[in-house]
Amino acid sequence: MKEDLVECSKGLNIPLTPVRFLERAATLYGDKVSIIYNDHVRFSWRQTYERCVKLASALVNLGISQGDIVATLAPNIPEQYELHFGVPMAGAIISALNPKLDATTLAIVLEQLEHCKIIFVDYEFIDFALNATKLISQKKLKPPLIVLIQDYDKLVKDLPQGTLIYDDVLEKGQSDFNILMPSNECEPISVNFTSGSTGIPKGVVYSHRSVYLNSLATITRFDVKTMPVFLWTVDMFRCNGWCFIWLMPLLGGTNICVRDNFSAKNIFDAIYFHKVTHFCGAPILLEIIANCDVVKPFSHKVSVTVAGILPSFEILNRAAEIGFDVNIGYGMTEVLGPVIVRKWRKNFDDDVTKFNYVEEGVIDFMMVEVDVKEPNTMKSVPSDGKTIGEIMFKGNTLMLGYLKSSKVSDEAFRDGWYRTRDLGVRLPNGSFILKDRAKDGIYCKGEFVSSLEVEGVLMNHPKVLKVAVVGGFGEGLVESPCAIVKLKEGCSANVEDIIKFCEDHLDAHMVPKSVVFGDLPLNSTGKVQKFVIREKIKSNGWCDSIN
Repeated sequence: MKEDLVECSKGLNIPLTPVRFLERAATLYGDKVSIIYNDHVRFSWRQTYERCVKLASALVNLGISQGDIVATLAPNIPEQYELHFGVPMAGAIISALNPKLDATTLAIVLEQLEHCKIIFVDYEFIDFALNATKLISQKKLKPPLIVLIQDYDKLVKDLPQGTLIYDDVLEKGQSDFNILMPSNECEPISVNFTSGSTGIPKGVVYSHRSVYLNSLATITRFDVKTMPVFLWTVDMFRCNGWCFIWLMPLLGGTNICVRDNFSAKNIFDAIYFHKVTHFCGAPILLEIIANCDVVKPFSHKVSVTVAGILPSFEILNRAAEIGFDVNIGYGMTEVLGPVIVRKWRKNFDDDVTKFNYVEEGVIDFMMVEVDVKEPNTMKSVPSDGKTIGEIMFKGNTLMLGYLKSSKVSDEAFRDGWYRTRDLGVRLPNGSFILKDRAKDGIYCKGEFVSSLEVEGVLMNHPKVLKVAVVGGFGEGLVESPCAIVKLKEGCSANVEDIIKFCEDHLDAHMVPKSVVFGDLPLNSTGKVQKFVIREKIKSNGWCDSIN
């Protein structure tokens, strides 16, 4: 009897895919506004669905078939949003690329996407795309066909022969196209690239199933109600916009797209005029809103979620004082974005050494297990707040693996857990504290030093704008913390000031033994490239020279 029921259910199961969300929205929320762009372009959910269907048809007419990759190089604009549905509707895989990549890195990334036949490029980034395709051609490889996305008043001249225009491509699509749904929900839907903070970005492959489930999890994770108004400040190329791209039609929400989305004026205007309920992205968002001089009170709840190296408590508390519900996220590309989200409470914790505290019980229902384990024995570390282990995940919202890197993928999922390569400790109450990336941890005379904790302390120094802490080797090849500090404009400080501040807040073994003032090397996503700093220290004793 049981076997018969199982066999019967196999014929009834329909593969999970977020494309279904858009189909549903076209019927349930058809006349409701789906997208507003720079206040002069707006579409309903029915119109968005129809445009995506025509786009899918046009892609098939251009030769896109099952398993092909379609790349995009664009900011948060309606066309980028439409491509996230139109491409999988054509049976293909979307790869939204970071438009801040330099031409050389972009060419390398496109070479990794072997089956990439087409790249959709916003007018603002056309020169980078053309330079990248030239580099590919020089290697005797066939570059992807370029489709230019023009803005309503921005025309690009002198385009290479064969370049297509987005609106023209869309016009050639058929509105009665039969959408190509996946036959298997574990088929790839997208390839997202890591930030490349340790070198060349790695391609991370998502499945239809994982993004479908992650979109559902996002509802509870970010406390999103029906018909939200979402301001696009998180990049759509970053984990497919943390899956908010696919979540919005599910709830009949409205997407607010602004080309200049890191302007305090644009953020607050969107909140006042469009009644924005949610926005998220990099921690710099908090600095932008906290440093805004004139802020009118808003009459509705506005949630902002950030993930990454956090700014000072002063900035966090100021954002909360203005009236925002501030949330802190922890995650990575491999787990489809932030998977743990906790609320920031004003004056949450006066102990800056707990800057990266993550509360227990905030794991959503799709990421079933999280643990801190000894990576060799796979035993959970004691809940003593001291024993260092590796943070690991197990659940339904994980990547399929790394593109063209089966060996690296196997290592990442060794022993049935996703190994984050983040270090942490477990606390007696069951929660854990993120301590560091495995590659960034420092061992000073046998004692572990969290570079994140030292950075967290220094970010609360009133004169410090940015900081990075790495391990440097001094006399006797003893590793010790070295701080690279960028001061706020108009501020001055000396080595003694920085070290004294750390001595007041940190254990002795965690206090930097060297301090360098200057700019920090950043990658295209704004992350500090610590490997560059370490190479500089190794080559010329940068930190050693001021011990």
